[in-house]
Amino acid sequence: MKLYGYFRSSASYRVRIGLNLKGLEYEQTAIHLVNHGGEQLSEAYRQINPEALVPALTDTVAEEQVVLTQSFAILEYLDEVYPDRLLLPADPVARAEVRALSLSIACEIHPLNNLRVLKYLTGTLGVSDTERNNWYRHWCESGLAVIEKKLASQKIRGKYCFGDTPGFADCFLIPQIANAQRFKCDLSDMPVLMQINESCQTHPAFIKAMPSNQPDTE
Repeated sequence: MKLYGYFRSSASYRVRIGLNLKGLEYEQTAIHLVNHGGEQLSEAYRQINPEALVPALTDTVAEEQVVLTQSFAILEYLDEVYPDRLLLPADPVARAEVRALSLSIACEIHPLNNLRVLKYLTGTLGVSDTERNNWYRHWCESGLAVIEKKLASQKIRGKYCFGDTPGFADCFLIPQIANAQRFKCDLSDMPVLMQINESCQTHPAFIKAMPSNQPDTE
């Protein structure tokens, strides 16, 4: 397997965590989202992923190479093709709850704070860096506050999002918290998220996936 990604991309970070949790070996190819106008926009990378987004994952299935995109789809693929150490629970209701929380991050929080959006705010709309950062913090803090309430209301609590074994939802939560901390979001009223984050910071799969531990880190 080969993972095309960027050390700071939260979507790439999610997939790295999932691959590590499942104990799968993979090669990394760095696609720098800023250098040279954004390497994801190059024709060479568009041949791999026409969306010009990271991550992309290549794998060999039945002697044929496949290209997978979108972190959510990639993680579900990994569970279906490599069923050891499942990231999603077997119970349909629990699985739906995990997916819902993960989609809250992937679809409600992350898109509003994606690099493309932030660049459009400053480059096209002409907002200041301060206004851009305030935009980021508003949507990230309000979104994570909802996640905090959802997890705090669970009857069964554990070290991670859903119990004492890290899984699918943790793959989404931890990169979003890392981004929030990078932009100095106020997470002081989110004790459940901070406890989960603390648990993940000492787990080998998460440590290996951290942006600071990637070969293309700056």
